[in-house]
Amino acid sequence: MISLDLNADLGEGFGPWAMGDDAAMLKIVSTANIACGAHAGDPQTMRATLVAARDHGVAVGAHPGYADLAGFGRRPVPGITVAEVENLVAYQIGAFAGMAALVGHRPTHVKTHGALGNACADDDDLALAVGRAIRAVDPSLAFMVMPGTATARAAEALGLRPINEIYADRSYAPGFNLTPRSQPGAMIHDPEEALARIVEMVESKQLTATDGSHLAVEIDSICVHGDSPHAVSMARLLREGLTAAGYAIRSSLCQGSSQG
Repeated sequence: MISLDLNADLGEGFGPWAMGDDAAMLKIVSTANIACGAHAGDPQTMRATLVAARDHGVAVGAHPGYADLAGFGRRPVPGITVAEVENLVAYQIGAFAGMAALVGHRPTHVKTHGALGNACADDDDLALAVGRAIRAVDPSLAFMVMPGTATARAAEALGLRPINEIYADRSYAPGFNLTPRSQPGAMIHDPEEALARIVEMVESKQLTATDGSHLAVEIDSICVHGDSPHAVSMARLLREGLTAAGYAIRSSLCQGSSQG
């Protein structure tokens, strides 16, 4: 049976402020990308999310972003240097690794967040900076990448294990970065539409951009954004629909391969 990973970005609260329904999502997904305190998260939130993920048997990874709590890491940071990105990512991975060690749940991967992730998908130098930070902290960590972009090239160049991720709730621009949230059609809110798109992509092994172009790709993991109002219903329908289509939902990050 072919297995697929279903992941969500979680632990994105801060102090008394909560974001999304992490408790419900952790009963559905097989992998959690957990905020590391820059765009969201704090030591208490990280630890609580790690404990819950451990208790549900969910794989965990660091989810570093720009240091922009007010903008939730979704605002570009003009002029940020390659060295600053490398330092910022290594700093967050290290913090996450410390919290994971406290609860005894070993991290498996790193996935960049928001505007940082978009910038790295388009810029080879920034993507390589992220990859070097991952490799320096722990070369056994996988790099969750966007297929066909600079992040995938960086993983290959640096010898990091790539995890090819596609999005259930976002559309793809030409070039296969995500359509900017400011543009119409960037977000997919209907769970049924999201499921139909994902099944088509998984079975055809290709992504389709908004201009009709296609990219052939092996798909390892499917993401649902945890902060979406429809996140839980979408994740639940995806799990049920993919299971009905004959796919096993389990973390590719704890396996030798996502193919079984």
